[in-house]
Amino acid sequence: MPETSAQRALAVSLGARDDASLARLFAGRHVAPSSAWRDMFDAAEALLDPASVARELPALTRDEAVALLDAVAGTPATGAARDALIARALVGDDGIPFPTVASAAREALPDGLPAAPSATTPAPAAETASAAAEAAFTNAASVADILMLTLESPLGRIGSGSLGATERRRLVDAGAVTTAAEADLLVGLASDVGLLGANDRAWLVSPRGREWLRLPTLERWSRTAVALRDALPRAYRADDGGWIPSERWADATPFDPEGPERATLWIRRLVRWGLLDAAGRVAPWAAPLAAGGELDTSALEELLPPEVDRVYLQNDLTAIAPGPLAPHLDVRLRTMAARESRAQASSYRFSAGTVGAAITAGETAESLRSFLTEISLTGLPQPLAYVIERTSAEHGRVRVGVDADTSLTRVTTDDETLRRSMEVDQSLRSIALARDDGDDLVSHVSADVVFWALTDAHYPAVAVDADGRPRALERAKLAGAEQPASDPDELYAPLLERLRTGAQDSDAAWLERELDHAVRARAVVDVTVRLPDGSARVFRLEATGLGGGRLRGRDRAADVERTLPLSHIDGVAPVD
Repeated sequence: MPETSAQRALAVSLGARDDASLARLFAGRHVAPSSAWRDMFDAAEALLDPASVARELPALTRDEAVALLDAVAGTPATGAARDALIARALVGDDGIPFPTVASAAREALPDGLPAAPSATTPAPAAETASAAAEAAFTNAASVADILMLTLESPLGRIGSGSLGATERRRLVDAGAVTTAAEADLLVGLASDVGLLGANDRAWLVSPRGREWLRLPTLERWSRTAVALRDALPRAYRADDGGWIPSERWADATPFDPEGPERATLWIRRLVRWGLLDAAGRVAPWAAPLAAGGELDTSALEELLPPEVDRVYLQNDLTAIAPGPLAPHLDVRLRTMAARESRAQASSYRFSAGTVGAAITAGETAESLRSFLTEISLTGLPQPLAYVIERTSAEHGRVRVGVDADTSLTRVTTDDETLRRSMEVDQSLRSIALARDDGDDLVSHVSADVVFWALTDAHYPAVAVDADGRPRALERAKLAGAEQPASDPDELYAPLLERLRTGAQDSDAAWLERELDHAVRARAVVDVTVRLPDGSARVFRLEATGLGGGRLRGRDRAADVERTLPLSHIDGVAPVD
């Protein structure tokens, strides 16, 4: 089939589809909604462009690739694979590949499709199931640590979008991960399941990730397991909603040169999350999920260490958890104490700085005492009670609010020494504090920025509202709320309307398109013209111009220039 004929055949096929199927096609082929296509012929030409076809082939599943290569060899595609290839605009309605598609397929796999490995899924042994459960517990805790550290300070990204070396070291030094490779793996996992969101420069914890941190460990694991299943590449998914055996993933996208590498990454993720064992076999609790059903966590729950809800508070200002501390308690405890070690028995250390940070975040001496007394197996030690009282008494000597009359930020304190210190402190130059007519300091910078600048400079600041009451400030910057995926029907509606309008006279549009190509190529064509008496005459012309509703060309036989009205042209055919 000549390429121009293929474009026309596809254009006709596209014109016969409904808007919903066209929108799905355009979304799947990553067509820009702002595309300047005028009609279905433009769409067909773009979709059959060799570069566009080459970008699409790697997305084909193995069954689709087999059907396409069989069709290239002369056996038209049939069945579900044929329907999928038609939907992706790679074969015609007859199941025969378009020329550029056939050429791209031969070029990508000149030796044909390699044989697929046989699928064997023996049940994991008890010891490997136990190791998978340990991986599930350990990596759920690691992801939680990564999110906690990201709340403190976003994870920087380099130009390629991956973690920078400094951020990898930060995660390793904090004990969230053991190696740089593990940092990359778990940050990527957290990003793909929606716990982290990214901008051009950094990863931030998403609202979903913030909620996830307060869930029990088993619920954390379950939600992420389902999200991982749903995020698997299309080629790894089974018709029942589960996934095909992992040993087939490397060959699941035959046209994709990065397929084996991508398969390895996803297998590592599922092994880390305890869905697969180290040999790639499905863990017992993941078997229903792999088969398209719901998780059954009962077997996993039996292998996880039980969580505790009490700690030992000691005189040396430490807290020891005699087992994995319930996540919601761990999250709150880490707002007032620095965690020193993470294991099945974790330790935390209190200091004036950590207690002050908790008060800055909204805790009070009373709420700290109440929480710690509630979770303590040993009461509230006197040294810790003293640190809380002293820090609370000192905290808030500097108050930061907004002046109701001037809308300026006002910093007040009864301590003249502190006031003078803030006034001349070079680390506070960015907030430009200046003394007003009285004893207060004012700034044109927002109250929140002033508050955090003073806090970072270790001044005992507290943010207050218009009535002078302390107010808690959230420093952690979250990723933007997830936007619902755009409906393809709405996204492509303007483009589809233009294409439908441009296709109202498809024969005339196609004729003009063929003539335009002939003019650009200075090609010799046979033009069939309808004469006034109803007869037809064929002129062999070297096409030289098209415009104003007329075709210009040199008549090879008569050696003259002719100008023919497009309205009288019935057909055009290239001359070999």
